[in-house]
Amino acid sequence: MSFNSLGLSDALLKAISKKGYTTPSPIQQKAIPPILEGKDVLASAQTGTGKTAGFTLPILQLLSQGKHLSHRPIRALILTPTRELAAQILANIKEYSEFVDLRSAVIFGGVNQNPQAAQIRQGLDILVATPGRLIDLQNQGLVSLSKVEILVLDEADRMLDMGFLRDIERLIKLLPSKRQNLLFSATFSKDIKKLAMGILHHPVQVEATPENTTVDAIIQKVYPCAKEKKTALIIKLITEGNWKQILVFTRTKQGANKLTESMIGAGIRAAAIHGNKGQGARTKALAGFKDGSLTALVATDIAARGLDIPLLPHVINFELPNIPEDYVHRIGRTGRAGASGEAISLFSPDETVFLRDIEKLVGLKLPKENIKGFEPDPNASTEPIKQGQGRQQRNSTPRKPNTDNSNRSGNNSFGPRRPQQNNDRRSR
Repeated sequence: MSFNSLGLSDALLKAISKKGYTTPSPIQQKAIPPILEGKDVLASAQTGTGKTAGFTLPILQLLSQGKHLSHRPIRALILTPTRELAAQILANIKEYSEFVDLRSAVIFGGVNQNPQAAQIRQGLDILVATPGRLIDLQNQGLVSLSKVEILVLDEADRMLDMGFLRDIERLIKLLPSKRQNLLFSATFSKDIKKLAMGILHHPVQVEATPENTTVDAIIQKVYPCAKEKKTALIIKLITEGNWKQILVFTRTKQGANKLTESMIGAGIRAAAIHGNKGQGARTKALAGFKDGSLTALVATDIAARGLDIPLLPHVINFELPNIPEDYVHRIGRTGRAGASGEAISLFSPDETVFLRDIEKLVGLKLPKENIKGFEPDPNASTEPIKQGQGRQQRNSTPRKPNTDNSNRSGNNSFGPRRPQQNNDRRSR
C-alpha cells in the first residue's frame, strides 16, 4: 500500500515524498482512512511506528478542506502529557503542512507564556498543548476552544496515569459537544479503554501490534545486581562497552541527579532530564544527547514518551519501574523504525515483584545474566522498596498535588485515577 491509496491530498503527498516516505506504517494504514471519514478513533500502537503522522496527516487534510475563517480560531486541539512530546508533534505538523495554508503552535509550561499568547492572538488552526499551561491561559481569557472541531489525546493512557483526568474533564467542557475525538497511545489497558469510552462516540478501534507487547527487534536482558553496586555496574557497562548513546531510566528525580553526578565523576558525559529541570536545561540536554556531545541521558519516566531519538542503541533500566506498562514505554525508545536495540535492566532483589509484573505483562520470561562481582546476596530480602517508590505505595493515597493545582476541584467523570509516580505533573 502507498500513501496515494489513503486518500490524502496532493499537497500532503508532496510533503510526505519530500521526507522520503513511500509506504505508510501499519498504524497509518489503519487510522488515516477512518479519521478522514470523520469518525472517532481509539488507536493503540507501539512507539516508533509512525503514530504521530497517523493523526497529524488526516487532521491537516480535514482542516485544509474545511471552511477558512479570517481570524483563524483553533479548530484542532492536540493534548499531550509532556513538553518534549508536544514539541515533537508540532515539528511533525510543520513538516507535513509545508504546502497547505494552516497555522500551528505549541504551548507548555516552564517557559514565558507571553510569546505563546501572542501566537494564539495572531490566529491558529492547530494548537498542541500540555493541559496545565492550556488551563492557565484559558483562565486568563487568552485562549478560546469554542470552535474546536477535532480533539486528540496523544499518549492518552499516560495522561490519565499522570493525574490529568480532572484537567482533561475541565477542558472537554470548554469544547463544542459536536466534534471528532481521537485517542492515541502506545498501550491501552482495559481500565484505560473503559475510561476512553467516556470521551469517544462509536469509535473505530485500531491496533498496529498486540497490546503491551515489546518490539521484536529489542534484545532484552536482566542483570541481577546488588542494589548498592548498580552505579558501579552501569559505569562498567558503558566504559568497557565503549557505548556512545545510552538512555538510562531511574524511578525518581533525586536518583537521576545522583546517578548523573556519579557518571560524570567516572568520566562519562551525562546529563539528567526530569520535571525539576527548567525547560532550557531539558532542551540543552536532549540536544546534546542527540548530537553526540553527551553519552548518557538519565531520565525519569517523563522521557519514556515522546522522545524521538533515531537509532538509539541502548536503554538501561537502572531501576525497574513499579508500573509494568512503563517498562514497555521505556524500552520502546530503542529498536525503532526497523533498527535493532538493546534494553538492559539492573535488577536488585527488592524489585522481584516489579520484574514478575513486567514479565506477566509482556508475556516473556526475561533472560538473566550474572556479572561476576556484582551478584546480589542470595539471602537478600525480596520485599518491595519503601518510601513511596514501590508496590506497597501504589494503592495508597496519592501525594498532595502541587499548590498551583490544588484548588482544582470537581468530580471526575472518567473514574478513579492511578497514583502519580513522581509528582512531575505541572512542571512538564
